[in-house]
Amino acid sequence: MKRKTSKNARKMIQAIPFMLPSFIGMIIFSLLPIITAIGLSFTDWSGLGEFSLSTITNNFIGLKNYKQLLGNAEFWMSVGHVLYFIALYIPLAFISAMLVALILNSSKKVSGVLRVLYYIPVLTSWVAASLIWRWVLSSQYGVLNSILSVFGITGPDWLTNKYWAMPGIVLASVWKDMGYYGLYIFGGLRGIDPTYYEAARVDGANKRTILFKITIPLLSPTLFYCLIMSLINAFQLFPQVQIMTGGGPNGATQVPVERIYTYAFSYFKMGYASAYSWLLFVIILILTLIQLKAQKAWVHYEA
Repeated sequence: MKRKTSKNARKMIQAIPFMLPSFIGMIIFSLLPIITAIGLSFTDWSGLGEFSLSTITNNFIGLKNYKQLLGNAEFWMSVGHVLYFIALYIPLAFISAMLVALILNSSKKVSGVLRVLYYIPVLTSWVAASLIWRWVLSSQYGVLNSILSVFGITGPDWLTNKYWAMPGIVLASVWKDMGYYGLYIFGGLRGIDPTYYEAARVDGANKRTILFKITIPLLSPTLFYCLIMSLINAFQLFPQVQIMTGGGPNGATQVPVERIYTYAFSYFKMGYASAYSWLLFVIILILTLIQLKAQKAWVHYEA
């Protein structure tokens, strides 16, 4: 037993030089910024000038930033906007991703080509994608309104109308993300044992019954993972808002990360922005914990 323990210890010591670069990178680029952000959230530092440890002590204001944020209607409005985005985005993203996965699973001969086509938007940068969608959703010469006009429908002013700006951002987000979640669901479909389907067909089950009684329950772990990731990504909504609407019109698309960026780099309230980011972290953490607790009711893992 002692020999086995000492052998494992030697292996760990031998592995340290190879693991050290990753640990150093994690400390410098992850741990230190997190600790710094916590400290800055208790200050009124502007973000201008040299930063040092004395910056926190010299500009310390305690919980003032947090109290101001929690009493600020703008903060709750931005949270409400992102919840509205989620209410539109999650159903559309999951339905489109499920359709993508089912198409990939049924078209085995061209599955490789389709996977590339569906994944191209995922690989496209948000800057390029947002500029494309600004053109697509343009009220004057946009492709979408041109298509709607063929059917006699007058398209709305997507990005300049406060009621349609967020749905426009949702359309762009679904287009970009459906291939990402679609490939995850496709992988889940390929992992389902075909004997379940064979037994269901023998018992006379139709396609609808197979989908809702076999496919979706067995896909629930994959769907749960996609739900967690999509919610976290939704709360970090930023590039498409910044490029397509800039938080407008009239603040209709202001969301937490856009506000954090604005306060930090436009209003030069770095301490306030840091507090904003930590409140956003708390909201994401609470929602994630609720989902982890709620998964017992609908996520089914094969024995």
